[in-house]
Amino acid sequence: MAAAGSSPTIVEYFGGEDGYRCGYCKNESGNLSHGMWAHSMTVQDYQDLIDRGWRRSGKYVYKPIMNQTCCPQYTIRCQALRFQTSKSHKKVLKKMLKFISKGDVSKAVSEEEPMDSHIEDAVSCSFVHRSESHVSEAELTPLNEDHADVVENEDEDKGETKEEVNVKKAELDSLQICGDKDAAVPGEPSPSTKTVHAPPKPGKGADLSKPPCRKAKDIRKERKLQKLLQNQRCTLEGSPLQAEHQALLLQSSKSTTNQPKSIEDFIFVPLPDDAPHKLEVRLVPVSFEDPQFKSSFNQSATLFAKYQMAIHKDTPSECGENEFTRFLCDSPLEPENPPNGPECGYGSFHQQYWLDGKIIAVGVIDILPYCVSSVYLYYDPDYSFLSLGVYSALREIAFTRQLHEKAPDLCFYYMGFYIHSCPKMRYKGQYRPSDLLCPETYVWTPIEQCLPLLELSKYSRFNQDAKAESFVVKYLVMNHDKVV
Repeated sequence: MAAAGSSPTIVEYFGGEDGYRCGYCKNESGNLSHGMWAHSMTVQDYQDLIDRGWRRSGKYVYKPIMNQTCCPQYTIRCQALRFQTSKSHKKVLKKMLKFISKGDVSKAVSEEEPMDSHIEDAVSCSFVHRSESHVSEAELTPLNEDHADVVENEDEDKGETKEEVNVKKAELDSLQICGDKDAAVPGEPSPSTKTVHAPPKPGKGADLSKPPCRKAKDIRKERKLQKLLQNQRCTLEGSPLQAEHQALLLQSSKSTTNQPKSIEDFIFVPLPDDAPHKLEVRLVPVSFEDPQFKSSFNQSATLFAKYQMAIHKDTPSECGENEFTRFLCDSPLEPENPPNGPECGYGSFHQQYWLDGKIIAVGVIDILPYCVSSVYLYYDPDYSFLSLGVYSALREIAFTRQLHEKAPDLCFYYMGFYIHSCPKMRYKGQYRPSDLLCPETYVWTPIEQCLPLLELSKYSRFNQDAKAESFVVKYLVMNHDKVV
């Protein structure tokens, strides 16, 4: 339903009877989806649609036919308020901080980080144009994450046709260690063999007769705590509050040292005055009436073309301004700015990353009543060593948490589709905690509960409540030429 004072949602339905080529498994006719052209759409209607498995590419909105399509695509969201950075996430954030504050571009650090580029979902218009002037030519969904600790290079991407966008060539399956944990390993003693550990010679190895060495950081913390307690004894000696005060001090020290850092602790770090670089993130509404969007359009479009040609091997004609506008600037979402919403309002935006006065990356996002939905990311290949795909995703999660402070209902980060049947597309499941949408009951289910089911079958109902009914549209009322 349209909000008061806003334009109504107007769509043209295209159907989903024919199959088209799949960009994941390369099946020539296995990609099945419903599709419609959205002339205009309220943010609440689009929120409701993505909570039913739909997704937009420009103004084209589509939904995979889950029990028929060759590669089922499950809507995935991250619980942004509960998000905890992983070890690899922290490395990416620290790498960016080192670069900005010290100018460090160490190749050793860069090579240790997996997934330097965005992996895009190859969903695409394999939906052959039912309306030549309408349907966008490719669906690309952003997000990037580290597969275990696999090193990926930007130049591994291979260009493809307009009907699909290539996904990374590295197969995660080849990196998984399979087999019995107790299996014999060449050069290692068998489990049944008893090994006698002789005392190490002086100067070689650890002395087993002595306790293990403690970390210097732990020793410093203990000394600091002892010093604080000693100072307090001078003023509280003989006081009945002494024991209670010491207990509180110990508790406070433990809570401080054991509290994990939040994502904001890694992003919003004070920089030295003489920092060699300056990074600024600007949120710009997708509208040619907006001065910032209009003034940065040429630079943004040029960056898009550079990215597409370098990473996806597009020709100049495949990534010109018209293609850029149709794919990443045209949006059916009608902007809304209600009093109880975020200060920026709802709608489609470009989140621009400015480094030293120039754009090096742009994250295309939709801000909706309950979530920030990631649409696409493109960046300057010259800065691929900064792992901008991972970095931008983490910034968007932090941005979601920031918006939540003003709009309490907005607390999720939608990452597009999760495709378990395609090993290269499982990286989105690494942003935890995350949920997958049940394709039958449309109930959100923790991904940990979904993965065992998807190992058994590429299509699965996640909701295990047998009494929960499947959501089926029995009647669809459409308006055509003002006639219902």
